Amino acid sequence: MTEKKTTTAKKAAPKKAAPAKTTTAAKKPAGKTVTITQIGSALGREPSQRQTLIGLGLNKRHRTRTLEDTPSVRGMINKVKHLLIIEDAA
Repeated sequence: MTEKKTTTAKKAAPKKAAPAKTTTAAKKPAGKTVTITQIGSALGREPSQRQTLIGLGLNKRHRTRTLEDTPSVRGMINKVKHLLIIEDAA
């Protein structure tokens, strides 16, 4: 004998409305921050150094970013410190 499996259709839960976006000029990181400016080019560098610059939000010379001063960010900065100017913002 063959048994037939019956499936019951479940109704999908109603979708939640997307939260309203607030318009802020620029998000400022909380706590201590560090400001970095790229002064060296990524051309001719190891691929890991290029990826680190991209991870820091830099990809062209003379671009500046303000980031939270965390151990992970400090480690990334240390890896490419010869391509950056570092300023403690707060």
